[in-house]
Formats: sequence, structure tokens, C-alpha cells
Amino acid sequence: MKTAKLLAATALVAASGVLAPQAQADELTLCWAAWDPANALVELSKEFEAQSGHTMKFEFVPWPNFADRMLNELNSGGKLCDLLIGDSQWIGGGAENGHYVKLNDFFDKEGISMDDFAPATVYAYSTWPKGTPNYYALPAMGDANGWFYRKDWFEKSEIQEAFKSEHGRDLAPPKTQMELLEIAQFFQEREIDGQKRYGAAIFTERGSEGITMGATSSMYPFGFKYEMTPGKYDMEGAVNSPEAVAGLEFYKKLYKTATPPGYTDSYMEQSLDAFKSGQVAMAMNWFAFFPGLYADPDTGGDKIGFFVNPGQAKEASTLGGQGISVVAYSDKQDAALEYIKWFAQPSVQSKWWDLGGYSCHVSVLNDPSFADSAPFASDFLLAMDGVMDFWQEPAYAELLLAMQKRLHDYVVADQGTAQEALDKLIEDWTETFEDEGKL
Repeated sequence: MKTAKLLAATALVAASGVLAPQAQADELTLCWAAWDPANALVELSKEFEAQSGHTMKFEFVPWPNFADRMLNELNSGGKLCDLLIGDSQWIGGGAENGHYVKLNDFFDKEGISMDDFAPATVYAYSTWPKGTPNYYALPAMGDANGWFYRKDWFEKSEIQEAFKSEHGRDLAPPKTQMELLEIAQFFQEREIDGQKRYGAAIFTERGSEGITMGATSSMYPFGFKYEMTPGKYDMEGAVNSPEAVAGLEFYKKLYKTATPPGYTDSYMEQSLDAFKSGQVAMAMNWFAFFPGLYADPDTGGDKIGFFVNPGQAKEASTLGGQGISVVAYSDKQDAALEYIKWFAQPSVQSKWWDLGGYSCHVSVLNDPSFADSAPFASDFLLAMDGVMDFWQEPAYAELLLAMQKRLHDYVVADQGTAQEALDKLIEDWTETFEDEGKL
């Protein structure tokens, strides 16, 4: 017998004609990381529950534990998750290991076109092999590593005068990595409002992905890339190019000369804490946190400004973000696919942005009002035009741990040179790809 809740939902669906409920309502579990966008998705999903009759449960895992927890779940064939918003780097393993349902036939049947989503997000979040029209996820959460700064400090007349006297130009958000370094060093140990401040909060964490995500935000603009020829795994001259070495040396200089003391193992939370506590003039972090930062009563509003990751030889940002996949081990795949169909609707995507999620749908991103819809919206568009991502290979975890070690040993632990770190990284990755049969 249907419950009163389901009868009410059925009546609503009959009136709206949006989703036809199944004969039996299911309880779906959606797995993701525990952060502000996940809370926004809970709110958004109430509409799906009302329209479909299904009930949504959520399993949100803190970022430091997210990859281990969810990859173990997938590798064991677990049935916890019906839907998974997994990192972009997981798409290769999700496809090749049979963890994710291939969505091509479903997309064709339901008229869901990948042309309706930003190309960079389709490429990064949905496809395997890369660049092929084989889809294992719907772009769900666009994201990139960006920057925010103490706008109120930048605007102080005495700060403006001191900076112009020192550098011969007005103090403003940096346009290049070198300008970023100059500004960070300018603020390092400067007294503002009676307190000693520091230049920038950046990523140095070794255990998961932090220092790789931070360092590549400098290395990509300088010219670092993974292969000379896409898909060929020819890393010599790309990973360890003079440009890549310069980018890594730059990041170490930024770390050594312009960050708070003791900042040796920092990632998302430490960056947010350093900024909110008034330690730093600038901080890097994912765009996903920007709505919450702007709303912060102490350091948000008129006190905060935002800027896209500065270029150098090229404009580039480190990609974050995720696609949403149906887990192949779920017993409720039909209901999970209903959720995908609902989430793909332009009207739902618009609400997703309004609630604090980052839509990848072109109807949202190309809306003339989008750039002015939030103080960081225009920077988000710029970032997504130049995003670069880590390897999305099935062996990505092994590849990532190698880069974490080599970068942290050089940047934080002062072991060897940048050239040696990147040469050794090629050796590490070559061994992995040989084991994978790719070389």
C-alpha cells in the first residue's frame, strides 16, 4: 500500500508531468565528499523526492578520507552507493574496472546531449578513453583551483602607497604568477591593524593530493604537461621540461618566502582557516568554497575579493570537480538513472547554481546574467576555459602518490633540485605504465 507521502508525491507528479514514478519507490544512496556543495545537493534533491516518490539518502565522507573510502567501496563491489559523485581522476578506473554504468544508451533514449554541457567538463568528468564519445558520468560539479584575497587590506591607502613605492605599480589582483609572488612577499610579515600577517595560504599536504593540486597551479601556467603527444605516454621533455622545472622552482619560492610559519602539510581546511583567521592576504582553494567564503560574516562580503589562477607563459587552472555516475553494483539502477535524468534538466541545473553548486550546463553558463550572478562567477568561467587535469588513468592513485612524494620532498623537505624531482617522477610513472602495459 502506498504511504500518504507517496500518494502526495504521485499527485504532484501527475500535475507536473515531469517524472513518472515507478510502481515501487526506492531509497537511493548518493555518495560524495562532505563539503558545502553536498549540503546544497541535499536541498536540491528534495525536489526529486517530491516528483519521483523515491527517497534520497546521502553518504558524505570528509575529503581526507573520501578517496580511500569510496575507492575501497568500488573495488570491493559494495552496494552502499547507488549514485556516486566521484573525482575526475576516477573515471578511467570506473570505466575499465566496471564500477560505473556506461550511460550512452540511456542518454540516447532520454535525449540527454553532452553538447548541452561545457566541453571541458564533458572531457574531464564523463569520457573514457579520453576524448571518445563513451560516457560514464554526467558532469555534476564544475570546479577549479582559484584565489581569494583580503580586498579591504588591498584598498588601505597606506598599503597602496607602500606597494606602489616598492613595485612602481598599483596594488591589484595579480595577472601573472610573478605578480602573485611579488604581492605575497609584500604582505609577508607585514603588520596590519596591529597584527603580523603573511602572504598566501597554498597547498602543501602530502597524504592525499594537496601539494599536487597546489603546485600544478603554478606548473601548468609555466608550461608543465604530462605527455609530448596526448595518449602516447611520452613524458620525457614534457614532465621535466625547462618550463616545468621553472614552475616547480617558482612554487617552492612562493612556499618558502610568502606563507605562514609551520605550513608544511596544508590543504583545503588549512587554507580556509588561515584566511578566515586573518593570517594571510591571499589564499588558493577550490571555487566550490567561494559562496561560503563570500557569506562569511567576518571576512566575507566587502572584505573579500576573488581572482582566477594567474597565468604566466599560458593561462591555466588546476581542474577540480566531478561527474555523477550510476554504480554498477547497485540494485536500484533504474531509479538512479531517474535521478540522472532529473538532474540533467536545465531548470534543475539553474537551481543547482543558485543553491551553491557549480553547474556545467551551457544554458546556465551562457546565460547573459551568469557573470554578474556572483562576485566569483566571471572568474569561474575564465578558469573553466583553461583547466588542466591530472592523469585519469586506472592507476591514477599510484601515479598521484608518486607525484605527492616527489613534490613534497623537494618543496617542503628541501631534498634535491626541481630537475631531479621531475626526472625521478618520470621514472616512477614509467614503471607504473610499464606494469599497466601502456609502455
